[in-house]
Amino acid sequence: MKLGVIGGLGPMATACFLEMITKMTEAQCDQDHLEILIHSAPYIPDRTAFILGRSKDSPVEPMLKIGKKLAKEVSCIAIPCITAHYFYRELSENIPVPIIHGIYETGLELQKNGIKRAGLMATDGTIESRIFQDQLEKMGIEVLLPDERRQQDIMDVIYKNLKAGLPADMEKFQKVSLQLKDQGAQVILLGCTELSLIKKDVPLGKEYLDALEVLAQRCVVRCGKKLKKEYENLLMPEE
Repeated sequence: MKLGVIGGLGPMATACFLEMITKMTEAQCDQDHLEILIHSAPYIPDRTAFILGRSKDSPVEPMLKIGKKLAKEVSCIAIPCITAHYFYRELSENIPVPIIHGIYETGLELQKNGIKRAGLMATDGTIESRIFQDQLEKMGIEVLLPDERRQQDIMDVIYKNLKAGLPADMEKFQKVSLQLKDQGAQVILLGCTELSLIKKDVPLGKEYLDALEVLAQRCVVRCGKKLKKEYENLLMPEE
C-alpha cells in the first residue's frame, strides 16, 4: 500500500514525520520501507489564523486539490499538521481514499495505556477549535489546558522559535509542562507537529505523547509494514 502525504504545514514538521516513519519501520533493506508520495505545499494558508478569524484565506481548497490528486495513486493519506485536522470532516468527505485521523489515533493510544487525564500543548487554533477536547472527551479522557500566560509561552515556542528555524525556548516549555502536571495530567500531549522537533534535540521522556509520532506509527501499520518493537507502545506514563 502506498501512503500519500499532504505536507509542508510546516515543512520541518513534514520532514520530521518522514524521518519518524523510516525509523519506526522494521526493515532489512530499502525495499522493506513504505512507498510514500508527498506533496509539500508550504503556500497553504495558516490554519490557526483562519480558525481564529484572523485571516479569510481558507486552507481547505488547496488541501482538497492536493488530496484528490494524491488519491489517484495512493491507498490512504496522512496530514502531518494537527491543526489541519479541524477540517478533517470536509476533507474526508471529498477525498476518495481514507485519511488517517491523528487525533482519534492519539486517543486510542491513551486508552490503551489507561490514561484518564492528559495535558495539551497546542496552537491557539487547535485549542479554540476543541478538536482534541471533543474527540478525547468522547473517549473518556479529560483534557487539561495551560492558562492564558502559559498558552502564550507555547505559542512563542511554536511560532517564534520552531517555525522560525530556531531552537525551542526550553524554559518556557518546561513551565507549561509543570503547570499541566500540577493540574493532574498523567501525560502531556504534544498536539502541534512543530513541537515534535523538540524531541530531536532534547530527550523528553515517555510521559509525553507526541501526536505526530502516533500518526507516523499508524501509517506504518496501515500500509502493511512491521513496526520495530520499541515503537509498539509510544507511552510510558508517570505513576
